[in-house]
Parts: sequence; C-alpha cells; structure tokens
Amino acid sequence: QVQLVESGGGLVQAGGSLRLSCAASGRTFSTYAMGWFRQAPGKEREFVAAINWSGASTHYEDSVKGRFTISRDNAKNTVYLQMNSLKPEDTAVYYCAVGYYSSSPDRYDYWGQGTQVTVSS
Repeated sequence: QVQLVESGGGLVQAGGSLRLSCAASGRTFSTYAMGWFRQAPGKEREFVAAINWSGASTHYEDSVKGRFTISRDNAKNTVYLQMNSLKPEDTAVYYCAVGYYSSSPDRYDYWGQGTQVTVSS
C-alpha cells in the first residue's frame, strides 16, 4: 500500500508563488515516476507535470511551462512542485500521484488526497 500526503497549498495573489510537497511512503519511491495533476471545479482532472524515477527527465503541460518546476528528493521520498507567477486560472485542487512516467492519469496507480490552491486576481 502506498500513501501520498500533499501539503503547501493555500491562498495567494496573482503573480505570487507556492511550493507544493508530496511525501510518499509504503513503496520503493525512487524506482517510480511521480506526477502532479489538478482539478478545477466543474472540470476534468488535468496533467500538470511529471518527473521520472531519477529526476533526469521532466515533462510539463504547456500552460505551466516556464512557471512551474517539478523536482524530487529520493532520500526524503518527496516530490515538489514549485509554482511561480501564479494566475487565477491555476486555481484548483492539486494531486500528486505515483506510477509510470506519463501525462495520462491512467498510468498512475496511487493518488494523494489533494491540496487546494487558490489564486486571487
């Protein structure tokens, strides 16, 4: 069984920054890819960013490229999402997931409970 716990969400003004963290337990964290997804009210869950097992490869959704950075610390079993230049359209519940390096949520086996990010204009 895998447990993922996100933290770091909150309310921020447009142009501000937040850093999300996702702590994993229960699986050999360092051998799997990690992903961040988000879901806004009334919308489907969408891909944000992914990182492979070593951290050498990353992939981003177009709207967050240049603003968000995904990273991982395998010694701490933690993946991060640094979010800069936040926009109101970034408002959503953000989820981390563990699985295979992909932008498809179907490739991820376990999910966290989510953390709310709200960006005010």
